[in-house]
Amino acid sequence: MSTQQRQPHVVIFPFMAHGHTLPLLDLSKALFRKNIEVTIITTPSNAKSITQHLVNSPTIQVIEIPFPSNGYGLPKGCENTSQLPSMDLHFAFLSATKQLKKPFEDVLASMSASEAGLPLCVISDFFLGWTLESCRAFGVPRLVFHGMSVLAMAISKSLCQYMPHLKPAASQNPSSLDLPGMRVPFDLAISDVPESIRNLDLNNPACQFLWEVAEADVNSWGVIINSFEELERSHISSFESFYHNGAKAWCVGPLFLCDDDKKLKDCEKFNNCNQIKHSLSTMQWLTEQVTPASVLYVSFGTQADVANAQLDEIAFGLKESGVPFIWVVRSTTWCVPKDVEEGVKSGKGLIVREWVDQRQILGHRSIGGFLSHCGWNSVLESISAGVPILAWPMMAEQPLNVKLVVSGLGAGIGLNWADWSGRRMCVPREEVCDGVRELMGGEKGRRARERAQALGRAARRAVKEGGSSHETLNKLIDQLCGVSDVSLKF
Repeated sequence: MSTQQRQPHVVIFPFMAHGHTLPLLDLSKALFRKNIEVTIITTPSNAKSITQHLVNSPTIQVIEIPFPSNGYGLPKGCENTSQLPSMDLHFAFLSATKQLKKPFEDVLASMSASEAGLPLCVISDFFLGWTLESCRAFGVPRLVFHGMSVLAMAISKSLCQYMPHLKPAASQNPSSLDLPGMRVPFDLAISDVPESIRNLDLNNPACQFLWEVAEADVNSWGVIINSFEELERSHISSFESFYHNGAKAWCVGPLFLCDDDKKLKDCEKFNNCNQIKHSLSTMQWLTEQVTPASVLYVSFGTQADVANAQLDEIAFGLKESGVPFIWVVRSTTWCVPKDVEEGVKSGKGLIVREWVDQRQILGHRSIGGFLSHCGWNSVLESISAGVPILAWPMMAEQPLNVKLVVSGLGAGIGLNWADWSGRRMCVPREEVCDGVRELMGGEKGRRARERAQALGRAARRAVKEGGSSHETLNKLIDQLCGVSDVSLKF
């Protein structure tokens, strides 16, 4: 029998959404730098953009499997949530991904028959819960990747388990909820509970899907977390208690800080020419702003649908604040109000409708604040850059992220965006204006900036050699090699 050692190999299977894919590409590069062979599984359309992000890691293999072409009411060629004409089709998209099971198993079968054999593990997105059954069939550990913080996940799991029986917490706020076995670092109100949990109905097909992937989640071998222990340490044990068979949570982030290529920017170098030109002009505008930390960056992510009337209120609120701003607008139907457009033309603001490199913008010396939806990627990118947040959640677990940023970490200020029951309100221009002024020039903003800068230093230490995330990734690799009896050579 041959005693030749096999090259350690990991398969990564991202969900087809930019916010889910990018952290796993950063993880792929981190594993590659530790002499791990990496294979990414995705669909043809997504493979093009993934390959561009991996241009400096050419030995990372990308395997394409076909995305279902019909039967789900999706537009022709739609293989990514960014291509959905409406988030009303999100459940149809999720359902379509189940048809990737057979092609995925064909890939594993091909690996099993090869000389290299099966991988150490498969790291797949939470939404791809069906991969657990496939991995079990081949005897391969499945680690689940979450695009959320440990605290938000622990709260969500606790709410799903206890929601019908929750009682008000013994606090000064009578609307606070008390979660058994958890120490939440803020008053948790009904308005903070994600809508999908508040309105949980297991007769609803979308809720049934989420329940299925949640079951696969807690039965997985482990959990990859895009965060760092200094931010999450007091919540990890509570989170792990929801998992079976001793599964561990591995905090290995912020993953984008592990990327040696981030300074320039595979995205900027290798995406299409229009994106290159627009990104350069955006950074030039920022460089022309003389005063450091004077510009507000505004973005609500790639999936939030913001009504035109609300965009008007934001526009006038920004104008009235007098603070220079750069605002990424995704809407294709909204027109900039004339008064605001005149201010933009005079150089007091910049409205962008194309792709931008958010990490690069947040790292620019001119940026002093971020009006954000508080998706977890954005939270990490902002605090890692030492930029405080004006927090305004739009969907999913973002209200929990807002509470963590504002009340738990002290790295931001919140806007009044919902009533006590969680019903979303139109935020008026006066609220936007006051929030922007306080973040950029008020005492609360000053304290939030100091706290964000301290967290940024901790985040950067975590991914350096000897840091918590760096060491956690090493321990994960060692444990996986032990499970699979494959030795790793550094």
